[in-house]
Amino acid sequence: MDFSWTEEQLAYRQHVFEFASSELNDPVIERDRTGEFFRDGWNRCADFGIQKLAVPEVYSGTPERDVLTGMLAMEALGHGCRDNGLTFGLNAHMWTVQLPIQHYGSDLQKEKYLPRMCNGEWIGAHAMSEPDYGSDVFGMQTHARKVAGGYILNGHKAMITFAPIANVLLLFATVNPGLGKWGITAFLLEKDFDGYQVSPAREKMGLRTIPSGDIVLQDCFVPEENRIGPEGAGAAISTSSLEYERCCILASQLGAMEYQLEKSIEYARGRHQSGQPIGKFQSVSNRIADMKVRLETARLLLYKVAWLKKEGRSAMMEAAILKLYLSEQFIDSGLDAIRIHGGKGYMTDTGVERDLRDAIGGVLYAGTSDIQRNIIAGLLGL
Repeated sequence: MDFSWTEEQLAYRQHVFEFASSELNDPVIERDRTGEFFRDGWNRCADFGIQKLAVPEVYSGTPERDVLTGMLAMEALGHGCRDNGLTFGLNAHMWTVQLPIQHYGSDLQKEKYLPRMCNGEWIGAHAMSEPDYGSDVFGMQTHARKVAGGYILNGHKAMITFAPIANVLLLFATVNPGLGKWGITAFLLEKDFDGYQVSPAREKMGLRTIPSGDIVLQDCFVPEENRIGPEGAGAAISTSSLEYERCCILASQLGAMEYQLEKSIEYARGRHQSGQPIGKFQSVSNRIADMKVRLETARLLLYKVAWLKKEGRSAMMEAAILKLYLSEQFIDSGLDAIRIHGGKGYMTDTGVERDLRDAIGGVLYAGTSDIQRNIIAGLLGL
């Protein structure tokens, strides 16, 4: 494995960081308080080319970059942008909707959806979880019944990122519950389809700047041309996209951890107690050292998964280890950042506490930490 970067890649990373720092940090505290989605920031990202990173030039209008470069860009985005909800939403849109369309969609589907998703006009959502089936996704109850010209879908998807405002939905339903995961099938739904109902945005602890909600389908007709791949291919499509998602969505978390470390060092140097910087106290310096160790070990895991995907190799074990480790280390570093800042870190206006609230979602979405442990144990033959 070679994790050295070309001068072009490093220059692009710096370019993304400078863009995010200057263009994506409009009053985050107020938007977090009100739960407001930064649509203007979304459009700025599209104009910059973020949503085009994983899409071939024929659909995006710009040269496609490999997954390592895309991961590096998302890391820089998380480093420069304080709106973790926006970076989370970008990753969800790109790696769980755009990428499956690119890899498994028909030419017609690619031509219809990818250009609009690249230019910021359309937002994509990924709908797998249900009220009673979160981690046990293959027990889903949303059903697709074959009819002339397409399918009739009925079911309820819960806690779906972007559900209240998404234009296109990559939704998974079963064509035969008796087949288990082999009955799961993927469909592309548009928000104006008859029988497609969306709940208002639901309030949540963190990632408040990105809307989430439920989707209810009542006799929703989906044309056959909107099915992705053959019947029963949904499980394979979902598993494949998850490896990319866990790599790139966590890259933005890694960038946020790097920012946390920088701000904690800056504060420990500037804050004085008993006539010296608090960084001279071992209890503070040890926490900063731990934050650095977490950052660098997580970075190596992240780069390994990205390298494996660039080589076209499976990374199921490595992606599960990465998801488990980095998401939990982000929480630990968030706690350390608050402790280093003391009472000020607990106050909203510093922004330190918001990173911790946002980090907690990482041990839940894209497969909980417990599910990652199950995956790792299963691959070890247990």
